[in-house]
Amino acid sequence: MRSCLTVVLAAGEGTRMRSLRAKVLHAVAGRPLVAHVLAAVQATGGRVAVVVGPGADAVTAAVKAVAPDADVFVQAERRGTAHAVLAARAALEQGADDILVVFADTPLIRPETLAALRAPLAAGAAVSVLGFRPADPTGYGRLVTDGDDLFAIREEKDASAEERAIRLCNAGLMGLSGAHALALLDRIGDANAKREFYLTDAVALARESGFRAAVTEAIDDSEVLGVNTQAQLAEVGAVLQQRLRGALLDAGVTMAAPETVHLCFDTTIAHDVTIEPYVVFGPGVSVEEGAVIKAFSHLEGARVGRGALVGPYARLRPGAVLEADVHIGNFVEIKAATVETGAKANHLSYIGDARIGAKANVGAGTITCNYDGVLKHKTDIGAGAFIGSNSSLVAPVKIGDGAYVGSGSVITTDVPADGLAVARGRQTVKQGWAARWRAIASVKKKS
Repeated sequence: MRSCLTVVLAAGEGTRMRSLRAKVLHAVAGRPLVAHVLAAVQATGGRVAVVVGPGADAVTAAVKAVAPDADVFVQAERRGTAHAVLAARAALEQGADDILVVFADTPLIRPETLAALRAPLAAGAAVSVLGFRPADPTGYGRLVTDGDDLFAIREEKDASAEERAIRLCNAGLMGLSGAHALALLDRIGDANAKREFYLTDAVALARESGFRAAVTEAIDDSEVLGVNTQAQLAEVGAVLQQRLRGALLDAGVTMAAPETVHLCFDTTIAHDVTIEPYVVFGPGVSVEEGAVIKAFSHLEGARVGRGALVGPYARLRPGAVLEADVHIGNFVEIKAATVETGAKANHLSYIGDARIGAKANVGAGTITCNYDGVLKHKTDIGAGAFIGSNSSLVAPVKIGDGAYVGSGSVITTDVPADGLAVARGRQTVKQGWAARWRAIASVKKKS
C-alpha cells in the first residue's frame, strides 16, 4: 500500500469574514471548516501535517481535537501556497509515496476525490491537479490539457482567448510524487508581481524536467467551494445540509419538508424515523427506529429511543436520554435527564438533572428546581409516579414509585412509594366578598 502525507493549509487570515475568529474555525453543520477537511483527509489514511499562521493557538487546538497525531507547523510569513507547503518541510523530509496539498477552507471535499487525486501518482505522474468545471469560469486558472495530461495552469489574466474558452479550471488541490516533491517545491521562485511562491508553478517545472502532470476532475463543483466570506460560508453550509438530508432519505428516514430540517455532521437517525418540518439537530444526537420528531423541535446532545414522540416545540438539551415510547410534548425542555420507558411529559415542563421512571406522568407546568445558585441537584421520580400540574420539585428530592403529587405543590422533601404529597396553601372562600369589593371600588372611582 502506498504511503501518503497530506499537508493541510490553514494559514489564511480570512479578513473578509468580518470576524475576530480565524476563518477555518467558522462552523458548518456543527463543526469547524478545518475539522471537515481533516475528517476527509483521515478517511484516506496516512500522515497529516497542518500549516497554520502565527499565533493560531485556537486553530491548533481545533486540529488536535480532530487529529491528535497531526504535526502542526507555522508559516511565519504569508508568501504563497508553495511557501506554506514548505513550512512543513520536516514532515516532507520524512518521505511518503504521495504528497497531497489541500486547503482548510474547502469543507466539502470528499475522501473519494482525494483518493482519485492520488491515482495518477501511483501511475507515474509527478504532479496531479484537481480540476472542476464551474458554470462560470471567470477568475479561475484554466487547465490546458491533452486528455488526462496537463500541460499548464494558465491564470486568466495571462490566458489567450482560446485558453479562456477552456471550461476545465484549477481547483487548487494538488498531489505530488513523494520522490520529486521537495525538488520541485525548492525550484519554485518568486519572480512575480506579489513576490510569492506559487504551488501551481510545480506543473511547468515538472514538465520541464520530463515528468508527467495529470488532471483529476472533482465529482461535482460543490466539492471545491472555498470560504472567504460569510455568504460563502452559508453557501457551503447549504450544500452540506443537502448532502446530509439526502443520506438520511436514502437510509429510510421520512422528512416531508427536508429543506427545512437542519442537521449536524454527526446526526444519527435510524430508518422509519419521521421528522416533521423545521426541526434543528445540534451536535451529538441519535434517534432510534420509529421515533417521531414533531415540528419546531430543537435537539442537541440527546438520545431518543425507539418509538419515542418528541414535540412539537420541544427542546432536548445535552444529556437528555429518552428511552423507548417516551412522550415529550410541546414546550417541554429536558436537560441532563433520563426519561425511562413509556414515561410522559406532555406540556410546558422543565426537567433538568433528573430521572423520570418508567410510565411516570409529569403534568403541565411542572419544573425540577435543580439549581441553588451554586450547585446542581438531582430529582428522582419513580416508576409509575404521577406529578400533578404546576408542581415544583425542589432538588435534591426523591418521589417514590407510584407516588402522587397534588397539583400546584412545592415539594421539598422525599415522597414515599405510593404516597400522596400535597404542599400548597389551604383554600378559603369568603361568600359575597367580590360583590362588596366591587361596590366599594365603584364609589372610590366616582369620587
